[in-house]
Amino acid sequence: MLQERVEPAWLDAFETVLRRCALQPGDTVAILGETQSRPVLMELARLAVARIGADAFTLTLPSVFARGEPVTRSTGATPAIQQLGPVIAALQACTLVVDITVEGLMHAPELPAILQGNGTTQPRIVYVSNEHPEALARLLPDDATEARVKNHVKRLRGAKSMRVTSPAGTDLSIALQGAVAGGNWGSTTRPGTLTHWPGGLVLAFPAAGSVNGTLVLAEGDVNLTFKRYIERSIMLTIENDYVTRIEGTGVDAELLRSYFEAWQEKEAYAVSHVGYGLNDAARWDSMALYDKRDFNGTELRAFAGNFLYSTGANETAGRYTRGHFDWPMRNCTVTLDGAVVVQEGKVND
Repeated sequence: MLQERVEPAWLDAFETVLRRCALQPGDTVAILGETQSRPVLMELARLAVARIGADAFTLTLPSVFARGEPVTRSTGATPAIQQLGPVIAALQACTLVVDITVEGLMHAPELPAILQGNGTTQPRIVYVSNEHPEALARLLPDDATEARVKNHVKRLRGAKSMRVTSPAGTDLSIALQGAVAGGNWGSTTRPGTLTHWPGGLVLAFPAAGSVNGTLVLAEGDVNLTFKRYIERSIMLTIENDYVTRIEGTGVDAELLRSYFEAWQEKEAYAVSHVGYGLNDAARWDSMALYDKRDFNGTELRAFAGNFLYSTGANETAGRYTRGHFDWPMRNCTVTLDGAVVVQEGKVND
């Protein structure tokens, strides 16, 4: 797509999502952005709120740029709020926060306070992923995906173990006792919750010492932090949550080693979350059709049947780091307590 401007179809998409979030006339909405937010997304959100008749204000914060450290991508934690009390108070007082910050509030340290509300009002948050609006409009939330995700959240929360295998050699065991599990379908109506659009996946943040085995990133799997399809396979040995060995030749493996090492933090090598995609409308091949600046990659986290393995911060395990990788993997088989939920890359409902 060449031009980022307001198009009727994209405005309709924003209105659809806000209505699915139960936005009503007279509600108070904060449109939260930063100076590096995509302007067209801010404008589409503002116009969609106006269509519904809610009261809105726009809060644009300065983007934060770190010095003397590696480039940070794909963290899910915007640093823009900087623990500023007036900003947190303004968001607490809203019915709905439309989050258009670059990385989003999902793992931001201010999120619990914002969702707690102010004692009178408790907001809900929809994070609009930093995608081109054409991609957002293709991936609207729907009833079928919501029902599917809710079903698999129950299965994930009820399981004690997950096992992941693949023809490429992945054989991973994950204990789910003590894990925090949930799912996302792209909308929310409940105060005190956060959703992201696009949606359509389930995730678990395992407790410390829960993940062991071999993870093979095969040709065609995705390194979303670098926005690259893997071209040469990489074998990762994982012991008690941590990547302890990276085996592979070629630039894919070299880039992985280099970025891990750059953080100089042991926690960067540890598991953040594991899960699988459930959105039939999302496509694995879509990354090939967008420029990197147009593409954040939530679609590839959600495409149906992918196994998603991520390294980095994991609050459930008490680990914090700025380094983060997301690897959507194809052709995996995922079992929960021995029951197959994904069979060689196909969801088993």
